[in-house]
Amino acid sequence: MKFGVVVFPGSNCDRDVETVTKGIFGQPTRMIWHGDTDIDDIDVMVIPGGFSYGDYLRCGAIAQFSPVMASIKAHAEKGKYVLGICNGFQVLTEAGLLPGALIRNRDLHFICDRVPLKIENKDLPWTKQYESQDVITLPIAHGEGRYYADEDTLKSLTHNGQILFRYASPDGEIGEAYNPNGSIENIAGIVNRQGNILGMMPHPERACDPLLKATDGTYLFKGLLSSG
Repeated sequence: MKFGVVVFPGSNCDRDVETVTKGIFGQPTRMIWHGDTDIDDIDVMVIPGGFSYGDYLRCGAIAQFSPVMASIKAHAEKGKYVLGICNGFQVLTEAGLLPGALIRNRDLHFICDRVPLKIENKDLPWTKQYESQDVITLPIAHGEGRYYADEDTLKSLTHNGQILFRYASPDGEIGEAYNPNGSIENIAGIVNRQGNILGMMPHPERACDPLLKATDGTYLFKGLLSSG
């Protein structure tokens, strides 16, 4: 399975992703400058975390107009995989590839921490290596990670099993006390209706190396690879 990692001006997690896909899993990985449009050889496009275009105007608001995004939309329409992590999630919502929006954290400050997440749907490649209702731990690092969507969108996400991750207690309890940024219904990650586009604020690529004593993110990549 061949991975493509988008590099925007201001990306800072692109090499982290490459370290996992190429370094840990041994998969061919190509760094793709945001002005490039030829991604026909790619199976999985990853939009990494960082501060694309310096987060000017609004996180992801400028990146959505990069030439590569039109190719990513066509890539997704073919049923190929797209993973947006942190800033990548913001870009996906701005581009209309995922519903809702990411806004300023509830307490209006940047959060850098490791948080428990509850797996809500394990019937997709992204999560099939986890157990339903599993609680995993992944790092977060964002200032505008508060997921918001209107009532109809939330109903649709729930009905169609599009909510993959929620912020939770270590025991899997969902509540405001375990919500680091104020995301509506503790939502940390969602997919599109077809399930081939995933956007998530936590960083699975930062929890894949045993040397860091954090490997919960590896199962996301393992699930994806086993579906290739």
